Amino acid sequence: MAISASTIRLATADDLAGLAILYRQLHPDDPVLRADTLKANLARFAVMPGSGVFIALVDTQIVATVTVVIVPNLTRGGRPFALLENVVTHADFRKQGFGRHLLSTVVDHAWLADCYKIMLLTGSAKPEVLGFYANCGFANTKTGFEMRRVSKRQE
Repeated sequence: MAISASTIRLATADDLAGLAILYRQLHPDDPVLRADTLKANLARFAVMPGSGVFIALVDTQIVATVTVVIVPNLTRGGRPFALLENVVTHADFRKQGFGRHLLSTVVDHAWLADCYKIMLLTGSAKPEVLGFYANCGFANTKTGFEMRRVSKRQE
C-alpha cells in the first residue's frame, strides 16, 4: 500500500472507536475506557491551541496516531514547545511509512506553531523503535526523568 493513500488530520469523536483499537495495541493491559470518558478527554484538547490527537487513515481505517500538546512557555522568548505522546501504528500497517509520514506532519505542525523544540519520550529500549525515532529526525540529546502513579509497562 502506498503512503500516498493516507490522510492525516485531527481526530474527532467519530474516530474514538478506531483510536481505541490502536491504544489497545500500545497498552494492552490498560483498562478499557468508557466512550463518554474518551469523548470528554478528546474534547479537552479544544482549549489547548495547536494540541490534539493526530491520525493517519487509509480509506476510513485509522492506521497511526500521535498526541501533540503545544505548551506555552515563559522562557525562550515566549516560544512554546511540543510534547508528543502515544505514538502508535497499527500492527498490520507497520514498516510501510505511515508512522514516519504522520510524525513528519506533526513536526511541521509544531514548527508552524513556532515551537522551539519538540520532545518525545519512549519507554522502549528496542533497537527498531529507537532507530525509527532517530530516522524520523529525533536525537537522544537529553536525560529524561519521570514519576508515575502506575507501574511502568514491561518492554
